[in-house]
Amino acid sequence: MSKKKPEDTAKEIGDYLVENTDSVAKYNVVKGFLNLSIASSAWIGLLNTIHADEHFGEKTATDVSPLVMIEYSSPNTNKPLHLGHVRNNLLGWSLAQIMAANGNKVVKTNIVNDRGIHICKSMLAWQKWGNGETPETSGKKGDHLIGDYYVAFDKHYREEVKSLKNQYMSEGMDEETAEKRAKDDAPLIKEAHEMLVKWEQGDKEVRSLWEKMNSWVYAGFDETYHALGVSFDKIYYESETYLEGKAKVEEGLERGLFFRKEDNSVWADLTNDGLDQKLLLRSDGTSVYMTQDIGTAQMRFKDYPIDKMIYVVGNEQNYHFQVLSILLDRLGFKWGKELVHFSYGMVELPNGKMKSREGTVVDADDLIATMITDARQMSEDKVNKLTDISEEEKNEIARIVGMGALKYFILKVDARKNMLFNPEESIDFNGNTGPFIQYTHARIRSILRKAEAEGFIIPQTLETDMPVNAKETDLIQKLNEYGAAVEQAGQNYSPSGIANYCYELTKQFNQFYHDFSILNADSKEEKTVRLVLAANVAKVIKNGMRLLGIEVPERM
Repeated sequence: MSKKKPEDTAKEIGDYLVENTDSVAKYNVVKGFLNLSIASSAWIGLLNTIHADEHFGEKTATDVSPLVMIEYSSPNTNKPLHLGHVRNNLLGWSLAQIMAANGNKVVKTNIVNDRGIHICKSMLAWQKWGNGETPETSGKKGDHLIGDYYVAFDKHYREEVKSLKNQYMSEGMDEETAEKRAKDDAPLIKEAHEMLVKWEQGDKEVRSLWEKMNSWVYAGFDETYHALGVSFDKIYYESETYLEGKAKVEEGLERGLFFRKEDNSVWADLTNDGLDQKLLLRSDGTSVYMTQDIGTAQMRFKDYPIDKMIYVVGNEQNYHFQVLSILLDRLGFKWGKELVHFSYGMVELPNGKMKSREGTVVDADDLIATMITDARQMSEDKVNKLTDISEEEKNEIARIVGMGALKYFILKVDARKNMLFNPEESIDFNGNTGPFIQYTHARIRSILRKAEAEGFIIPQTLETDMPVNAKETDLIQKLNEYGAAVEQAGQNYSPSGIANYCYELTKQFNQFYHDFSILNADSKEEKTVRLVLAANVAKVIKNGMRLLGIEVPERM
């Protein structure tokens, strides 16, 4: 304690800082509060630091960095990807980029649900009504073709159920019992179950059909993934992992971790963890989803030295992953207890929910095509102002803007919340949208090209005596916050944090650009500082949007 008046203490500190540091230019004391004015040289020094690093604010993985595995997508092979998958894939991809930018080694994985009764439904429908139809003969993507047969199965199945239900009710059965029995007795569902048994037994004909139809689906998925700009380092298939899971459960049974009931089913007792008992193997020895997830974990642990496992799965599976974490920990997976369920809310369109089996699903491919078409129409006036632009480049700009609009609109929302995706709002060139941020980047790149055409060369380092005004120092501070935004997004698993930062930076730059000229600045020094500042705003916008999986065009 100084034992002096606050004003005197503040003055002593201020004098010391002015005399002994380069960062403080001057100070004043108001009612005991010490107010410091940071020297222009300090702001220029900070801008030089940002300018020198192409990936300022991001970290690079080293040999000793932790390995984070992220699972996302998780499609079924009986239908094409839909709007819900779009949110899942975009969140998973962005999270992978954010974790990498925080210095982690990242492995992106996908688990494909390629076995089960739902797959057999599509196979059986194709056998009955397909007439040998293929993606080539139909002109449809493979996943769409198989999805059509899944819908066809459900249509015929419901007709059979309705007919049987009416028959049973006419025989005096009550409605509820009649419907339940009709669902079990319908010939189609019985045939599908028979096909599943044959698949389990390795029937050559069934397995051959299964492999052929799945190959069509995978080719279709790959097209959609490419359009979304996502990919995977490793893909696992439940047809391979379920046997591994059964073996792991049997091992746990031998170790006394699980127990067998009289009907031969295997269970885990989770009552000491405040939960209930969980089925792991049915009485006939067949596996459940939990068993398959255990098997997938076992295979992944063999393949990679995982330090953290993140599952990107909707919030309807919260309980499932709570149980999975406990079971994996019991079985000895070092990351089991700490596994992260990146739980996200559902996404809907203004006209309501999606219903896959009725064929009214919001198809991912249709959504992507619509976004690109809408972007082309919305940006037509802006693009037409560009000279020497080919039709091919116009189409590429439309693709970048359309996909940017889709991705940003979805990723800017807190992942934990349900959301309403509005395509029209997403392609607005004003407000908190992807195109607004993309357009600002393109505007800055245009400014830099004009400066270059004038013969201006942006220096690698600014002289520390260059002038900066208050709005410029505010922008430098905002740029400097990028590293903190990346770190916080990694800690909170929050792509929306990066989206919000990019929007705030863009908004602040546009206000600065409105207030101050860059190319017609009053002096060469001011012009130089502003061009370096603008170049770094464009750089950080590009890097931040890259963490969201969003491209930014050079011109719009």
